[in-house]
Amino acid sequence: MLETILPGVQHLQNIHPLVVHFPIAFLVGAALFYFLSWIFRNQTFATTAFLLLILGTLAAGAAVGTGLYGEEGVMISFSVRQHLLEPHEKLMLTTLGVSIGLAIWAVMARPFPKKKRLLFLFLFLVLLGIMTVGADYGARMVYDYNAAGDACSQPIEFSK
Repeated sequence: MLETILPGVQHLQNIHPLVVHFPIAFLVGAALFYFLSWIFRNQTFATTAFLLLILGTLAAGAAVGTGLYGEEGVMISFSVRQHLLEPHEKLMLTTLGVSIGLAIWAVMARPFPKKKRLLFLFLFLVLLGIMTVGADYGARMVYDYNAAGDACSQPIEFSK
């Protein structure tokens, strides 16, 4: 049925590519609104940031879950698995862990911690950095080695 609505889905090896963009969007949005809240001292921005952080953390959990579930079925060579998938997995698990930590901190000091606020913002920047590098590993698997679908023959060996 999903293939009728989204015909491209039939080429996917798993649903992970359908969910990975949500945590990126929500967490980047949360960081933006936390920084705007800090700069303009605006409570509405802080509340928006808090909600985006919670959504981003939940979406990151879904992305990690679908990634771990679909990992074994991804048709990539051992070399691509070793050089790209394993670092991608570690970085995205770290992203999830840091976002959970920031979300817990934000829940305890809702919606934006007043104590050690600069540390909170710094850790958010660290989170975005880790997530960006991890997403790059994922993008290389998809675009360089066709890890998300069956558009070309598999497996493609890793090359620098």
